[in-house]
Amino acid sequence: MLRHAIAPVRRYTKASHDVVRHSRLNSDAKVLLLYVQGLPESEAAAPKPLSEHAARLGLKGRAYQKAKQLLADCGYLHEWREQGARGRWVTEQLLANVTLTRDEASRAREGGAGADGDDCVPSGRPPTVGRPGERTVGDSPQTEDSGEKDLPHPPPQDRRAPDADEAAVAIGEEPEPEAESRSEAGPGSAPASAPELAEAEGVLLSLRHAHRDLLLGVREARLLADAAAEWLRRGVSAPDLRRALTTGLPADGIRSAVGFLRHRLIQKLPAARRQVTPTPPPERTAIPARRSLVTCPGPGAEHVFRPRNDETHCLRCRTAAAFEATLRLQPLSEPWRTRVQECAAGA
Repeated sequence: MLRHAIAPVRRYTKASHDVVRHSRLNSDAKVLLLYVQGLPESEAAAPKPLSEHAARLGLKGRAYQKAKQLLADCGYLHEWREQGARGRWVTEQLLANVTLTRDEASRAREGGAGADGDDCVPSGRPPTVGRPGERTVGDSPQTEDSGEKDLPHPPPQDRRAPDADEAAVAIGEEPEPEAESRSEAGPGSAPASAPELAEAEGVLLSLRHAHRDLLLGVREARLLADAAAEWLRRGVSAPDLRRALTTGLPADGIRSAVGFLRHRLIQKLPAARRQVTPTPPPERTAIPARRSLVTCPGPGAEHVFRPRNDETHCLRCRTAAAFEATLRLQPLSEPWRTRVQECAAGA
């Protein structure tokens, strides 16, 4: 496929990829959403319902109802139906270019903090205690010259070798995040292997797909990777770890994703797996040795068999002897034809 695109310089509307590439919204819903978001301030401030804007695009009847239902199901359109002071019912609509929950849409309707919670008004600074004083004006203090040479930097008193952390701070470097994460994981935790750290870091970086407040940077994910790897070391799978970190989030939002995840990883750490001693397999019974062939004294041609216990006859001879013994104990009854003939002769 060939593509020819020229970026417009005027009369255009910025559209998010989340809206243009949305799989559930049809073309009518996307065009209606982009049309309303691209209205000038003079037309946007006018109290017009969404149906009038759709009518200007040619969306009427079933097409408009379907586009409106899709926008409402995906979280772009919210409606409130209330009864006014004079008893008339009024429907108020809110159309956003991002998905909003019901609580976030209610806060945006009331004019409070935005959906992201970044429009907080700073608090007033408390005044300084006391009255302002006057600034003292004068020259530099006079010092006596003792004749000794003043060194700009006195020699250090302690000649001990600095530690690795102190040397890193002295040259302006930051301590390694792995060392901080080891100290947070606890003294009883064993060092995690490279595959576990990589898997834990991948789980932490994927939390932003579940909730946008859980967005972490690469350095922040490495800082918490050791604590998350401890969960994997204790038998928790990656999907269960992701579910434990994303369920039950605060309703008013998360201020610090790093602090929230660090607290949850430490406080909800599962118990260590017990060392189960494997049960030894049962001892096998000794297989008896095969016996030699024995000649059967039964009727018929001479034949041999291999006895299992102390048998003297083969299986066929024993079965025939048992059948003959059964016939001797329970003789066969007379056939029915003979009985019928006897009855007919007696009549």
